[in-house]
Amino acid sequence: MTNIPLSGARLWDSLMEMARIGGTAKGGSNRQTLTDLDSEGRHLLQRWAEAAGCTMQVDRIGNMVLTRPGRDPSRKAVAIGSHLDTQPTGGKFDGVLGVLAGLEILRAVQEAGIETEAPLMLVNWTNEEGARFSPPMMGSGAAMGIFTEAEVLATADSDGKLFGEELTRIGWQGDADPASLQTIGAYFELHIEQGKLLEDAGKQVGVVTQALAQTWYEVTVEGEESHGGSPMAGRHDAMMAAAPLIAAIEEIALNAVAASGEPGRATVGRLTVYPDSRNIAPSRIWFSIDTRHADPDLLAKMGLEIRARATAIAAARGVAITVADFWHSPMVPFDATLVSRVRDAAQRLGLPYMEMPTAIGHDAVYVARRLPATMIFCPCHGGISHNEAESITPEWAEAGLRVMADAVLATAGVAKEQ
Repeated sequence: MTNIPLSGARLWDSLMEMARIGGTAKGGSNRQTLTDLDSEGRHLLQRWAEAAGCTMQVDRIGNMVLTRPGRDPSRKAVAIGSHLDTQPTGGKFDGVLGVLAGLEILRAVQEAGIETEAPLMLVNWTNEEGARFSPPMMGSGAAMGIFTEAEVLATADSDGKLFGEELTRIGWQGDADPASLQTIGAYFELHIEQGKLLEDAGKQVGVVTQALAQTWYEVTVEGEESHGGSPMAGRHDAMMAAAPLIAAIEEIALNAVAASGEPGRATVGRLTVYPDSRNIAPSRIWFSIDTRHADPDLLAKMGLEIRARATAIAAARGVAITVADFWHSPMVPFDATLVSRVRDAAQRLGLPYMEMPTAIGHDAVYVARRLPATMIFCPCHGGISHNEAESITPEWAEAGLRVMADAVLATAGVAKEQ
């Protein structure tokens, strides 16, 4: 494949410079979507990409699309993308690695004077994290037709501020149609693993073959308030009903074992208590459930078992429990041809790799529901992510960069070299 002057050192320096925008005292990043810091990071990316010969277009959801023309404008663009927004106590690399690795490919191509057959495109998707506006991956979801523009723009954060109003306030609502991104010919995304399989196996590259199916639920437990000093007998304590149900969720996930030996995954990430007083047995508990599995049938079975356990606990405790569907993402295979190109690149470069699924939602997963797409994973220390302690090595970042560059150029085609 074409030799271009990729610089792992320049990629690393760019990662560190971006991390200073919203940098936290513990070494992480707080650059939540549609904040002034998000806007500052976007402007920096714009300056860098335009210096690499790209033109920018922004759509009505705020997705940044930076394009370097190819020799054949009739060919569909080969896109690279991820996100710059972070969690409130996020790390330096989640999402940002994919965007800035894409930028490094564009810089190297520009420096080498290489013309690709197909245009190259870099996408910074809006609100991948979902930390401020939920659900996550709104930019890619709206572009791929999974969400409507109207529902995204009308989404409110916890302070009641609307997505559309905040997008306008920070100056990043463009006029392009998000659906125009459905014309992309191929999409690549480099991302930290957010797990420790690669690190434990001593591999530098993850060739991602599919995304696990996910179903999220919201649970409401309704009982009766009672004084903390009242007799235990006769109480209808919502917390004491919620607690065994939450414990059962872990048990259900661990028992949902696929033929490969892989169990399910389940998380209770949010919980609210009413009336939230030290000496009152609560009358209402609300909590979230996130379930994931490689086998869609076992994922559905997990949901049935959660509901069955809720019904049994409600009857035994004299409370009402409602398990409501919140969000679902099906099992999504990545494009076999693009996966093969990533695998071939790792082999050609002599980099140790392993094939693996992603259990975590990414913009690439939404894109793959419409278009040819794939992902590449980079190890991260201890699997730590969504955490200020998130850490990778420059060598891991460069390995992922080189594999992605090889696969991207193989897909785009090289018209000439100078």
